[in-house]
Amino acid sequence: MLEQRIQQQFIDTAELHYQWAQSLAKPVADAARALLACITGGGKVLVCGNGASGALAQYLAALMVGGLERPRPELPALALGADAATLTAVARRGEYADVFAAQVRALGGAGDMLLILSSNGNAVNLVRAAQAAHEREMSVIALTGRGGGELGRMLRETDVHVCVPHDSTPRIHEAHQLMLHCLCDGLDVQLLGDQENKP
Repeated sequence: MLEQRIQQQFIDTAELHYQWAQSLAKPVADAARALLACITGGGKVLVCGNGASGALAQYLAALMVGGLERPRPELPALALGADAATLTAVARRGEYADVFAAQVRALGGAGDMLLILSSNGNAVNLVRAAQAAHEREMSVIALTGRGGGELGRMLRETDVHVCVPHDSTPRIHEAHQLMLHCLCDGLDVQLLGDQENKP
């Protein structure tokens, strides 16, 4: 019984990824191109999210600095909120809703990029981070689900929105992780050329 349930989760995820491949390929490619433009223009990438999305934010920063599969120079990326001392110091000043926005204002500038991961796009601290990025003349990439929420509605034409068309948080997180791999692979292809990865 448990084994069948586990098998069904693998099958469900695989089927959903297959269904989404065509519709999500273009916005993910747009996001990879935007990241390349930021990095080759001398900018850096700030990444944030809450909970499991925060863990994925740290994962992306690690992949950008440390690489995915191919050797390449380190790419400038920083996961906001990974530093507990900074996070709690900002929260202590006033509202937790400003914890990411304060870091964007302190660390971000024109030409930089903010990448936000959110399963529903409605967390106030993420919306405020996007607002702070716009104030700093930064572009935003938002990976969301459930229609994108407030975050999806506030994005500009110069931003990129990749919205997973599903309501299940685990399925959205799984899709976001796959997108992070696609983004890093896309960066590698754009920077290094389209060569086969050899183990």
